[in-house]
Amino acid sequence: MVEMETIKPKSALKSKRFSKTFQKVISLRSSATKIASSNGICILNTNIKVKDDPLKDDKGARNRAVMEALVARLFAGVTTIKAAYAELQMAQHPYNNDSIQAADQAVVDELRAISELKRSFIKRDLDLSPQITIMLAEVQEQQSLMKTYEITIKKLQAEVDNKQRTISSLKKNLHDCVSFNKSLEKKLNSSGTFSIFDNLKLSALNPTHFVQYLHHTLRSVRSFVKMMIREMENADWDLEAAVNFIHPNAVFTKPSHKCFAFESFVSITMFEGFNYPNFNVQNEQHVRHHNKNQSLYFDKFKKVKSLNPKQYLTHNPNSSFARFLKSKYLQVVHAKMECSLFGNLNQRKAVNSGGYPECPFFTAFAEMAWRVWSLQCLALSFEEEVSIFQVKKNARFNEVYMECVTEDAVSGSCSSGDSSDDSDSRELRVGFTVVPGFKMAKTVIQSQVYVSLAASSSPATSS
Repeated sequence: MVEMETIKPKSALKSKRFSKTFQKVISLRSSATKIASSNGICILNTNIKVKDDPLKDDKGARNRAVMEALVARLFAGVTTIKAAYAELQMAQHPYNNDSIQAADQAVVDELRAISELKRSFIKRDLDLSPQITIMLAEVQEQQSLMKTYEITIKKLQAEVDNKQRTISSLKKNLHDCVSFNKSLEKKLNSSGTFSIFDNLKLSALNPTHFVQYLHHTLRSVRSFVKMMIREMENADWDLEAAVNFIHPNAVFTKPSHKCFAFESFVSITMFEGFNYPNFNVQNEQHVRHHNKNQSLYFDKFKKVKSLNPKQYLTHNPNSSFARFLKSKYLQVVHAKMECSLFGNLNQRKAVNSGGYPECPFFTAFAEMAWRVWSLQCLALSFEEEVSIFQVKKNARFNEVYMECVTEDAVSGSCSSGDSSDDSDSRELRVGFTVVPGFKMAKTVIQSQVYVSLAASSSPATSS
């Protein structure tokens, strides 16, 4: 049997030769890639990935894990340097040499550690456990953040301490100013304040003397009003309701202006009956006759102007001032008010029996009453009649007879001569009288009023 050799087609031979050539090319490209990876840039895995090779897949996953761990470690190092730098800044003010040295050393140590990572990375000698490195990096990151927060808290606390020192200093300055003002007020209330009356003769008496003493009297009124409001606040009074009771439907441009309502109530009550000797309103036949008893009242004023009301009451328990003090206290301080403020009616009982309660509230009231009473003595010393007047609510503001207690209410309005329709519709109207005014022959001492802009065309009324 003749053996016959199978003849292979040329195409098959070419295919086998092409396969061998392709394998060589692949081998050469792989070698070239390895050479390129050793140029200092360290390409971890540029080999062509064979899908069915599990060893190459594991190596690629590990390389990625190592890179993630390296990046996490670098970020943690940056946070550590940031925290150390913050500590370094904090240690500058105030200067702390130990903290500065410690922060500087922390920066140097971390930069050294990062430099070592760089060297290992370039030499492809990273001996990292990805999981452990990432966990340690997270711990380092959190510790650095906590340190940064602690430094921030210390900085904020230092700022708070500085503010507290500033506040303490301002409080001390305020206390010094208040003490200084009190000393000035005490000097003003002393006999030296009225030294101009010491050698004053009745013939030389003029309206200026009355205005000076009136201003001093009004200071004592406002001092008592402030104390009364403070006592109301301490007793949890509804001040809004009290203001509405005194002046219903009053409109205030600022909440702080509501104190004028209380001043209005006190001053009008205290000055009621000023036109009658000894404030005796009930008997109108006791209206004084001019040119009679002037010198008597003037001598009385010069005698009592510098005395203490308690001392005067002690020596003159049945005097006209004692009756005036009792009457005005019962009018200004209602029984329910006193019970609410102090929890009892002991002051009222003492005043009714002719006593002098030893408490700051009554002392302030007695001082105010003393000034009002002595002011009337001075008024009765003039040859001309000194009369008191009060402005009615909603009266048109008049600069001749009235003075605004708040400058902002009249800025650009009181002195406005504009006759435009807008000016006419927004004229100033009197809300209520705060302090009555006085007339002395041709001299007018303006009444102090609280005014507000109002759209009204009703006629002005005043009395």
